[in-house]
Amino acid sequence: MKTPLNFNTRTIHGGQSPDPAYGAVMPPIYLSVTFAQDAPGEHKGFAYSRSANPTRLALEAALANIESGRFGFAFSSGLAALDTIVKLVAPGEEVLAHRDIYGGTYRLFRQVFEPMGIQFRFEDLARPGAIAELASSNTRLVWIETPTNPTLQILDLREIVDQAKNVGAWVAVDNTFATPFLQRPLEFGADIVMHSATKYLGGHSDVIAGGIVVQDADLARRIGFLQNACGAILSPMDSYLVLRGIKTLHVRMERHCENARKVALFLHQHPEVEKVYWPGLESHAGHKLAEVQMRDYGGMLSFEPKNTDYAGVLRLLKSLKLFTLAESLGGVESLVGHPASMTHAGVPPEERLKSGITDTLIRLSVGIEDPADLIDDLEAGLLALHSV
Repeated sequence: MKTPLNFNTRTIHGGQSPDPAYGAVMPPIYLSVTFAQDAPGEHKGFAYSRSANPTRLALEAALANIESGRFGFAFSSGLAALDTIVKLVAPGEEVLAHRDIYGGTYRLFRQVFEPMGIQFRFEDLARPGAIAELASSNTRLVWIETPTNPTLQILDLREIVDQAKNVGAWVAVDNTFATPFLQRPLEFGADIVMHSATKYLGGHSDVIAGGIVVQDADLARRIGFLQNACGAILSPMDSYLVLRGIKTLHVRMERHCENARKVALFLHQHPEVEKVYWPGLESHAGHKLAEVQMRDYGGMLSFEPKNTDYAGVLRLLKSLKLFTLAESLGGVESLVGHPASMTHAGVPPEERLKSGITDTLIRLSVGIEDPADLIDDLEAGLLALHSV
């Protein structure tokens, strides 16, 4: 039996082969909208680029391979991918979602699909036995992130999958924070994996993209139909950029994790910091679980400064030079965000507080710069907390 490729090799070669036309090692960017047919309905696998495009197909094969799936789909954004997943749920059916999720996900669920008759419940699914207690025969989809955005909670993938199967519900996992370098939810039995490929998969803050990977052929057929019928496909140029990013995913993630570890330890020991949310810390509630189901602990972390208010946080944010105050995450450059007023502004304040998203919570996307410089930048920011 042929030995499966290791992950670091799969990021470069998985699902890929030289282009058959001229042997190009990198898939060409096929910008053509349409393709010649020998007779009506007879073509070389491509008729119209919304339905299928050679460059996008190369990316979709790579996505499936690195997530240990069979079928991959590339979309124009992470939310376009999520929109497609929710369209698998019928009006009257229920989506059971973990409480701590990306604010854009909450907005799409509550303001777009809930008025159409799909039911949504936001609960603490990190609690042992929560799915068995909360799910019912009406629950069609269980939606989770792990680690979560922005408080980096770790959810037990195997337990959630086992309990969801008992009520016939799909489990979908937003794997954006972890990436397939750190964990592959399909290997734990999840049905659907989603990515905002804008983030770590692209890795350079220069492309908006989304991805879905599944194992089941019937699910793939339904998702493929929606991708073509609704048309939120990824362009050939953007497909090329994400595919290029995937080829360095493993080396970038190693550095992201290494830098995040040093930053998290610095903050954990700093007298001006109340709490650090990073699963690599032994004090983190999900540390032991993360040890089991993740390869490392990721490049994302959040923290709460001590004895301050929003004005102090604002002084900190404005004083940073290397951590750029901006939306998004997962690029080679370090970013800082204020979830309550940025990524999660669309979540009602009372719901934010249930997830631990206070007005003083700060989220970091730790890049691949020299960690000493990043720590110096944060030190200066923390000194600014109480300045007047």
